[in-house]
Amino acid sequence: MIGDMSEPVVAIVVAAGLGRRFGGTKPKPSLRILGRAVVGMAVEGLAAGGCTDAVVVINGKISHVFRAALMGSPIPVITTPGGDTRQRSVAKGLEVVRNHPRLSQAKVILVHDAVRPMMPANVIEGVIQAVRAGSPAVAPAVPVTDSMRIVPNGDESENSAFDRSQLRAIQTPQGFDLQVLLDSHDRMAAEAQDFTDDVTCCEKNGHKVTLVPGSRMGMKITEPADLTIARALWRVRASLGHHSGRRFWRQWHPESGK
Repeated sequence: MIGDMSEPVVAIVVAAGLGRRFGGTKPKPSLRILGRAVVGMAVEGLAAGGCTDAVVVINGKISHVFRAALMGSPIPVITTPGGDTRQRSVAKGLEVVRNHPRLSQAKVILVHDAVRPMMPANVIEGVIQAVRAGSPAVAPAVPVTDSMRIVPNGDESENSAFDRSQLRAIQTPQGFDLQVLLDSHDRMAAEAQDFTDDVTCCEKNGHKVTLVPGSRMGMKITEPADLTIARALWRVRASLGHHSGRRFWRQWHPESGK
């Protein structure tokens, strides 16, 4: 772990979504990859990257599912019911942090989607380090590899090419100065403004967003095919030795050239 262990580094893990696009009867964070619950894997990864505590925002109607999935977590976990949107769920997690005597002393806070269970520890460390170095809002990012076209107003008959070299796909965990994130969320709620992710929330309140290298291992599980891919990748990762890991890293980080 990095930093001063007497100072908490808190992760809010968003796991309250119903996963309607995925289908099935179970929430996506409780699904399993080679026997391990997705939400539990997400918390373990955050711990490996330097987080000391996690606040997991859950669907309160099935809290027993999450208790079982989070059993044996390597760091202390607090669960709290979420809201009806991701934005409100993060706000619920922030309220737990704000009112907790120890967690409220954190200077660094992360917000992570539970359905990105395989983000490597070094990416998480990079996010934390960037916040510690003075960046108020940080997100991991990877280059977009597909060709892109713009469809104005959703009219696919009118489309044009867009230079993908200017684009980055944004991942989580996103990292923040705690007070910046609290103030930004409070202001957006007071003005009834919506936002798609938390770095955008901070950006709309005048804070610069810093991008750090992400990882294609940090894929988001949205559809059943994603879970199949995640299981295959995790099986490969588990089979790699120390030296083979470098080849695996190059495969999933071709932009690094290493």
